[in-house]
Amino acid sequence: MTAVPARRAASPPLVVLLPALLVGLAMLLPLVYLVIRSAGASAEAWALLLRPQTAATLGRTALLVLTVTASSVAIAVPIAWLTVRTDLPLRRLWAVLTMLPLVIPSFVGAFLFVSALGPKGLLQQLLAGPFGVDRLPEIYGLPGATLTLTLLSYPYMLLTLRGALRNLDPVLDEAARSLGYGNRAVLFRVTLPQLRPALAAGSLLVSLYTLSDFGAVSLMRYPTITWIIFQQYESAFDRTIAALLALVLVGMALAILLVEGYARGRGRYYRSGAGASRRSKAIQLGRWKWLALPLVAGVTLLALGVPSAILAYWLVRGVGAGEPLLILWSATRNSLLVSGLAALVAAACSIPLAVLVVRYPGKLSQALERSSFTGYALPGIVVALALVFFGATYAQPVYQTVWLLVFAYVVLFFPAALGATRAAMLQVSPRLEEAARGLGRNPLQVMQSITVPLIGPGVLMGAALVFLVTMKELPATLILGPLGFKTLSTAVWSAASEAFFAQAAAPALALILISSVPMAFFVMRERSLALAGAGRPPA
Repeated sequence: MTAVPARRAASPPLVVLLPALLVGLAMLLPLVYLVIRSAGASAEAWALLLRPQTAATLGRTALLVLTVTASSVAIAVPIAWLTVRTDLPLRRLWAVLTMLPLVIPSFVGAFLFVSALGPKGLLQQLLAGPFGVDRLPEIYGLPGATLTLTLLSYPYMLLTLRGALRNLDPVLDEAARSLGYGNRAVLFRVTLPQLRPALAAGSLLVSLYTLSDFGAVSLMRYPTITWIIFQQYESAFDRTIAALLALVLVGMALAILLVEGYARGRGRYYRSGAGASRRSKAIQLGRWKWLALPLVAGVTLLALGVPSAILAYWLVRGVGAGEPLLILWSATRNSLLVSGLAALVAAACSIPLAVLVVRYPGKLSQALERSSFTGYALPGIVVALALVFFGATYAQPVYQTVWLLVFAYVVLFFPAALGATRAAMLQVSPRLEEAARGLGRNPLQVMQSITVPLIGPGVLMGAALVFLVTMKELPATLILGPLGFKTLSTAVWSAASEAFFAQAAAPALALILISSVPMAFFVMRERSLALAGAGRPPA
C-alpha cells in the first residue's frame, strides 16, 4: 500500500452527487438555525462576545482539545497495534474491553472519577488507614478534564486505527523485513505512514468530541466555550449570545477540519495491485509481552474498571439499604431501537459522501465534507433546539416522533461514520472501479458490486461507532424524545440528578453490558470482514 498522488477526477455521477448533496445540506440545519438566531444580534451582544474573557475561554478550549487529542493518540496507537498485529495474550478480549469506555456518558464518567480520585474520594479513604493520607491533590481543572475526556474518547481513535490496520496489505511489512528491517523499524517506517488517514480521522473525532463536551468540563470545573453556551441557554432569556458563541464553536471546528485535511494529505493509500487477501503473521512479542500486558490492562482498569467498580459498589450498597432495583426493559428497548436506526442511517449516508470526497476532490466535495461535521462540533442542546425550530415550523408530522430524534442523532454523530468510511475508501484502488466501468457497468452497479463490498469493514466500523455513542446521548434525547420516551441514558440522568445513585448505577451498568455484546461480536467478525475488504470484489 503506497501513497499515490491524487489525480484530477472527472465529474461525479448523479448516483453519487445527489445523495451527497442531500446529506450535506441536511447536516447544515443547525448552522442555518444559528445564523437565523444571530441575525438580529444587538451591539451589546457583540460587545459581550468580543470581551477578553471570551478569548481566554477560547484559549482554554483549544488547550484542552490539544492535550486530549495528543493523549488519545499516545494510548490508541500502541493498543491498536498490540491487539491487531501481535500475539498479545487474550487480545480479542482486550480489543473489546479497551473500546467499551466509549459508551460511558461524559457526565457519568466525570462524576465517577471525582468520587474515586477526588481530594476526599474513595482512593483517599482507602489510603487513610494504612498510610494516613487525609487528602489527595485536586483533580479539578485541566488535569481532571484531560484525564476524563482522554479515557472516554480514545476509543474513537482506537476503532478507526484497528479497522485501518486490519485492511493494510501485509506484503509491504514482509518486504521490509526481508530487506533486514526489524519490527520496530517496520512499525515506524512502513505501518504508521500508511495509517495517516486513520490517525487524521480519529484525531478529528476526538477533537470535535472534546470541543462539544459539556458534562466532563462542568463537573471538573474547567470553563470551556461549551460550558459558557450552556450557561447562556439556561440563564438568559435572549439566546442570541448563545447562538453567537455557538458560531464561534463552528469556527473552531472548521479550523480543526483544516488542520485534519492538511494532516491527512492529498495522497491515496490503496494497493497498487490485487494485494494479499490474508492477514499478516502475528508479531512475537517475546519478553516485551510482560510490558505490553500491564499497559493494556492499566488503561482498561482506569478507563473501564474503576467506573464499573464504583457503579457496582453503589448498586450493592443501595440494594443492601433496601432501595428498589428497577429492571428498565422499556428504556433498554428504546435505546437499542433508536441507536440501531441511527447507526443504519448514518452508515448508509456516509457512503455517497465518502465516495465523492475521495474519488472526486474539489471545492464542492470539500464544502460538503466540512458541512457534515457541523453538528458534531456543537453541543447536543444546540442541535436539539435547532431541530425543534425546524420540526415545529416546517416538519410537524415528524415533530415529537422517534424519527426526528433519529435524525438528530445522525446530525450529531454522522462524522463518526464518515471518518471510518472515508478512511476505508482511501485504501481502495480506483483501478478496480475503472475496470468495472470498462466492462460496461453503470455507476450504480459499480457502487453496488465493487465499492460498497470493499469498504464494508469501514462502513461497519462507522456504524458501530454511531451505535455506541448514540446509546449514551442525553441532551437531544431529553429535548426531542416523544412524550414519555425514556432511554438508558435518560434513566441514568434522572436518577443521578435526584441523588439516587443505586438507581442510577443499574441503567449505567446495563448500558455498558449491552454495548459490550455488539462490540464483542464485531471484534470476533473483524477478521473475516478485513479479509473480505482486502480480497477481490465479488463478481
